[in-house]
Amino acid sequence: MHTGGEPLRIITSGYPEIKGETILQKRRFVRDNLDYLRKMLMFEPRGHADMYGALLVEPDAENADMAVLFLHNEGYSTMCGHAIIALGRYAVDTGVVAVDTDSSSYGEVPVFIQCPCGVVKAFVELCEGKSGKVRFVSVPAFAFAIDLVVETDKYGPVKLDIGYGGAFYAIVSGDKLGLDVKTCKVRDAIDAAAVISRAVKNQVKLTHPDSPELAFLYGVIITDSKDRYSDDPDDCTKNITVFADNQVDRCPTGSGVTARIAVQYAKQLIGLNQLRVFEGVSGSKFGGRVLKETKCGEFDAVHVEVAGHAFYTGSCSFRVEKDDDLKYGFLLK
Repeated sequence: MHTGGEPLRIITSGYPEIKGETILQKRRFVRDNLDYLRKMLMFEPRGHADMYGALLVEPDAENADMAVLFLHNEGYSTMCGHAIIALGRYAVDTGVVAVDTDSSSYGEVPVFIQCPCGVVKAFVELCEGKSGKVRFVSVPAFAFAIDLVVETDKYGPVKLDIGYGGAFYAIVSGDKLGLDVKTCKVRDAIDAAAVISRAVKNQVKLTHPDSPELAFLYGVIITDSKDRYSDDPDDCTKNITVFADNQVDRCPTGSGVTARIAVQYAKQLIGLNQLRVFEGVSGSKFGGRVLKETKCGEFDAVHVEVAGHAFYTGSCSFRVEKDDDLKYGFLLK
């Protein structure tokens, strides 16, 4: 499937037994014992440096319809909004969630998806029995740091924000890096994001109230600095998200939109239920808004709703031959 141009390879079978009572334990087990399968499925020749995957596992949360581990070119994320949007449709269309087509020809079907960051509630639109647009409600999202200054060799001191939307992002305006996100080359954005990522990782200690396994910088979001709410529906804000090992998101990034909105709300640039539209590098768009305030440990937090569309691209099975020297993949960058 793809969501806004960002691929999602849903892995439904073929893995050995995944041990662990909790989803974080399962994530740890897969990372430590089965990482060769991630490389085989994400890397060339079966994938590429920007491939993304969703490994379905058994949920341990009582209210979850399904559970998922997220795979990318570097390892395993804690949250992925574009995957949630795709998995919502997948769950409805494959019967993971029972749907009464007679009584649900129109409306929404709830799908509860357990992620390493927590259970995310997705809602899948049905129109004449066909699944369509998906919205999800985030786990508690918050601004970890506002107007933080980090020192960089290339740009000198750079002011940025750090937001959590199921994963941590450094959020920086492109003009601080000499970039216009509407016209710059993707390679230039990748290089700039790498500078910011190194600086934040070296100078900022991230923490999360729920688990130290959630406390790592996942990506850098370079924005057009249009953070204030606008009631013009055509006045969207554009960003480029670089995550994991210099992987570029084609869509606006669901968890990144969540983090941006949490920061915008903390800076009083957007209010409750004010819809903001975000555009990714492919031109695809997500809508996002704050639904309500909450707490996440000591942090003032919000639940954010993000909405978008996912589409099917095909289905396949993969084979590994023992005498293939490249059976577990490689990457060219």
